[in-house]
Amino acid sequence: MRKHIANCFTLLNLVFGCLAVIYILNGIGKPGADNALQNMYDAAIFICCAAVVDFLDGLIARLLNAASELGKQLDSLADLVSFGVAPGLIVFQFLKISIAKNNPELAGNIWYLLPALLLPCAGAFRLARFNLSKSKNLNFEGMPIPAAGIFVASLPVIYYFNHFVFVQNLLQNMWLWYVVIFVVSFLMISTLPMMSMKFKNLSFIQNWPKFLLVIIAVLLVIFFKWLAVSIIFLLYVLLSLITLQKE
Repeated sequence: MRKHIANCFTLLNLVFGCLAVIYILNGIGKPGADNALQNMYDAAIFICCAAVVDFLDGLIARLLNAASELGKQLDSLADLVSFGVAPGLIVFQFLKISIAKNNPELAGNIWYLLPALLLPCAGAFRLARFNLSKSKNLNFEGMPIPAAGIFVASLPVIYYFNHFVFVQNLLQNMWLWYVVIFVVSFLMISTLPMMSMKFKNLSFIQNWPKFLLVIIAVLLVIFFKWLAVSIIFLLYVLLSLITLQKE
């Protein structure tokens, strides 16, 4: 029974991911970019909700000593939808809007949109490798798919709340989205060491990169609101690469 408490949270993660996909698909084909952007904003909120329950299912499993192989597989399947498929569709939509606005002659060409599907493919590869790994290392090999998914989901929220024309124009540039696809997909399938935010103890000396990231993240959120998510993501990658050595 204890195992299924954590599994219920995992399935709730999947529900939020499915809701995100539904909202994104409801925006495809509707006239006007504003409707699609509103739907992507709503989808991004569901992805954030999925991230919260994804954290809680692991926490509950540890507190109840109820971790299981079934729970591990369920978690990966839910993560693929919430942090792989849904963010991939967000990029697909933004690419479609960007191309229609800036390169209308290419708007009907599906080949310019297909690169967005690299994100869920890279996420699936990352999860499969993680499930097969026997490593006891606390840190990760490659970018965890929830971190990648949250970063992508933050972009429509940044667009929605941001009032800087430069940022809005940047987020409607197709080449920016190709860069996002390549960088995020590469980080997921790579074996670069990435920092886990789990604390074994509260020693500042042993955990100073994590404490530093948390402190800076709080300050960035206070001053930059949603725009801080992208900065925190980049800082997380840099701190991981600088402070961790691959075993």
